[in-house]
Amino acid sequence: MQERSKNCRQCQTVFVVTDEDRAFLKKIAPTFAGKRFDIPHPTLCPDCRQQRRITQINEFHLYRRTCDLTGKSIIADIHPLTPYKVYDQEVWYSDKWDAMDYGREFDFKRPFFEQYYELTLVVPHFNLFTGYQYDINCDYTNYAGKNKDCYLIFDADECQDCSYCYSLNSSKDTVDCYRTRLMELCYECVDCLKCYNGHFLQDCSNCRDSAFLKNCIGCSHCLMCSNLQNKEYHLHNRPVSKETFEQAMRSLSSRSVIDEAKKQFAEFTLTFPQKALHGVQNEDVFGDYLTECKNVRTCFDSTRLWDCAYVWRSFLPVKDAMDCQDIGDGELLYECSGVGYSAHNMLFSANCLDTLNNYLYSTFCMHCKDLFGCCGLRHKQYCIFNKQYTKEEYEKTVAKILEHMHKTGEWGEFFPVQHSPFAYNETQANAYYPLTKAEVLARGWQWREKDPKDYQLQKFITPDAIDAVSDTVIDDVLACRTCKKNYRIITKELTFYRRKNLPLPIDCFDCRHDVRRNKRNPRALFTRTCAKCQKSIKTTYAPERPEIVYCEECYRAAIY
Repeated sequence: MQERSKNCRQCQTVFVVTDEDRAFLKKIAPTFAGKRFDIPHPTLCPDCRQQRRITQINEFHLYRRTCDLTGKSIIADIHPLTPYKVYDQEVWYSDKWDAMDYGREFDFKRPFFEQYYELTLVVPHFNLFTGYQYDINCDYTNYAGKNKDCYLIFDADECQDCSYCYSLNSSKDTVDCYRTRLMELCYECVDCLKCYNGHFLQDCSNCRDSAFLKNCIGCSHCLMCSNLQNKEYHLHNRPVSKETFEQAMRSLSSRSVIDEAKKQFAEFTLTFPQKALHGVQNEDVFGDYLTECKNVRTCFDSTRLWDCAYVWRSFLPVKDAMDCQDIGDGELLYECSGVGYSAHNMLFSANCLDTLNNYLYSTFCMHCKDLFGCCGLRHKQYCIFNKQYTKEEYEKTVAKILEHMHKTGEWGEFFPVQHSPFAYNETQANAYYPLTKAEVLARGWQWREKDPKDYQLQKFITPDAIDAVSDTVIDDVLACRTCKKNYRIITKELTFYRRKNLPLPIDCFDCRHDVRRNKRNPRALFTRTCAKCQKSIKTTYAPERPEIVYCEECYRAAIY
C-alpha cells in the first residue's frame, strides 16, 4: 500500500493518507449539477480530526434552564449562559414552531462556517438527545432512549432501574458501570456482557454471583480471579468450599476492605497474560474492542463495521465509513458525529437521527434528505440554510457554494471547534485529549468555568459500611473526596447499596466515571512483542506498561 506523509495542520504530527483513504474519498465525492466535487485529503491527523468531532457532543454535563418557547423549567445539555435557543424535546418535535422560518440566502461574500454558525444561534436546539417519547421517568439521561426509571445514564438504551452508567444497553438494576450490556444487579463493571449480581468485574461475560474478576467467562461464585472459564467457587484462581467463598464475600462490606481488595486485585491480575487486542469474530481488523467486524482500520469500541476506518463507537451495522464518532446503521459516512439509524451518504454532519439521506454540513435534522447547511429540520428535502429549493435550484446552488468553499479552504473540513454549542471541557474531548484552560483559549475554543454553587458544602460520607448509614442521608448534600464537587444520594441508590451490602460512594459521578474509563486502554495502537512467542504485535498496551501481553494465538492457547 502506498502512503503519502503529511504534517497535521494543528499538532504538526506526521500522518499518512493511504491509498484506501484516497479511494474512499473518491467514492463518496458528491456530484451536483453534473459536476463531481472531489473531497480534499485531510489536513488534520486522525487524532486531531477525532478531537474535533467529539466537541460536537456533550453527554454528561446537564444544566437547569428554561424552555425558550414555553418558559418551562427543563434539564438541558446546553448551558443557560450560551446564546443558543433551547426547546424542551416535546415542544421541539411538535408543530408549534417551524425551523424553515429561519431560512436565509447564502452570502457568497462570506465564509460558509461563519454563516452556518449564525444560523445555529437562532434555530432552536432540543434540550436533550433522547428517545423521550419512549422513556418513562428518565429526565436526567442523555444520548439515551427506551429507558425506564433511570437516572444519570448516558449512551444507554433499553434499560430499567439503572443509575450512573455510561454506554449501557439492555440492563436492569445496575449502577456505576461502563460499556456493559445485558447486565442485572451489577455494580462497578467495565466492558462486561451478560453478567448477574456481580461487582468489580472487567472484561467478563456470562458470570454471576461474583466479585473482582477479570477476563473471565462463564464463572459463578468466584472472587479475586483472572483468566478463568466455566469455574465455580474459586478464590484467587483456586477452588474453595462454598462456606469459604461466602465468608470472603461477606467481608467485602466496608470501604476500607474494598479499597485494599482493589489494590491486591490490581497486583494479582498483573501476573496473568492479557490479550493484545479485545474482540471476537473479526476478520482483517486493526483496532480494539471490536466485534463482528471486517476490513477495519484504526477503529475502536464498535460492532459490525465493514470497510471502515477511524471510527469510534458504533453498535449497529455500518458499511463504508471513515472518520466518524457515535454512529450506527448506515453507509457512506464521512466526518460525522452522533449520526445514525438508516443513514446514507452523510458528509460533515452531526447529531442527526432517523432516516437520513444525502446530508452535507447539517446538524440536528431528522427524517430528511438532500440537505445542505441546515439546522433543526424535520421531514424536508432540497433545503439550503433552512430555505426550500426545487431540485434543479438545489443542485445548482449547492454546486456554486461548494466552489466558493473550495476557494475559502472550507470544503472538506468538519465544523470548527469554536462553533460547537459546548465548551471544550464539557465534552469527552477533554478526557481523551486533555488540555489546560490556557491551551484551549489559545486555540480560540470555549472553556466552561466550574460553577461555585456546586462546591459550597464540604460534608463527606464517613460511615465505612452501609449498615451505619441512616435513611436521612438522602437529604444531605455531600462533597466528593476527589474534586470536592457536591453530589446527592438518591433513594433508589441507597436501596441498591443496601441490597448489595456495599458502602456508599464517596466520590461524585464524574470522578467515579473517570476511574472506570481509565481502567480501559487508550484508543491508540503500539508495537511490542508477544511475551510468549516473541513475535511483533499491535496492541493498546504501551510497551512500557507492566502487563504480560500475548498475541491472539498464544492467549487462546493459554486460556482455552
